Amino acid sequence: MGKRESKIATSESVHEISKEGAFVRQNNYFTTPFGDGENELPVEANRYRLLWAPICPWAHRQIIAIHLLGLQGVIGIGTANPVRTEKGWEFSLDEGGVDPVLGIRYLPEIYERTDPNYTGRATVPTVVDVKTGKVVNNDYFKLTNYWESVWVKYHKKEAPDLYPVELRAEIDKLNDVIFHAVNNGVYKAGFAQSQEAYEKAYDVLFARLDELEQRLATQRYLFGNHITDSDIRLYVTLARFDIAYYPVFRTNRNRIIDFPNLWGYARDLYQTPGFGSTTDFDAIKRGYHLGNHAANPYQILAKGPDLGIWSTPHNREILLK
Repeated sequence: MGKRESKIATSESVHEISKEGAFVRQNNYFTTPFGDGENELPVEANRYRLLWAPICPWAHRQIIAIHLLGLQGVIGIGTANPVRTEKGWEFSLDEGGVDPVLGIRYLPEIYERTDPNYTGRATVPTVVDVKTGKVVNNDYFKLTNYWESVWVKYHKKEAPDLYPVELRAEIDKLNDVIFHAVNNGVYKAGFAQSQEAYEKAYDVLFARLDELEQRLATQRYLFGNHITDSDIRLYVTLARFDIAYYPVFRTNRNRIIDFPNLWGYARDLYQTPGFGSTTDFDAIKRGYHLGNHAANPYQILAKGPDLGIWSTPHNREILLK
């Protein structure tokens, strides 16, 4: 009997373009929350493996949160090659070309093992229950909130409160704006298949960046003097903007370095342990310039930009009150 053909998509264009040519991101499929309640994923050390790729902003923000909270010794990490293949995210960086814990070479393998009828894309971040060998959560929108709240008993001593109870409603509201207009906004522009859809996404994106530029004129972080979940979410897009989205996705009204406050803010976060230490600019550049995001038939990798500018003084500390 021949091998069963996979139903899993490997390209955004398969399911995620509307009849108007707009990019419509697929919904998350594995969304069972972590918690102590019935039908929730048990919060248990060394039970889960987080699969990610350094190119991906949705996955990167999980890694930042995990580092800030000190969960590295509690949640296993599997890293995929930043250049996604026709067969999906590939664990070719590991010895033998397979994830050392799960034994998979391509991410879709674990999705098929979990649900043979799944037809969406196999995405990062993906959380796998090592005990069952199956995917249990790929809800990138809520995952950081679980690490920040439900996993608190495993946080390191003096870990920052990234999702304070008294600010959660405001954080959730801002996160929704950041997601639709900025995080996903660059993809709406980059993956658009009509001029109208591209320009609409472009205009919304820069309108929101202008608003955030003004918000950060008088405060160090999005909610004052302390880093929150919202800062993680904005940072991952800012870090990729000039090196990837500006040239590849045609979001080219301004670079981030042209926004005085956003640029200082981005450098401030980059120089904070957990942000810059997990930002792999080479992987980001390879993923966007050599992967299926860009038409680059000769696979020429851009030499720049100069990454030294990320370590220059930001002077944002003067905004502390």
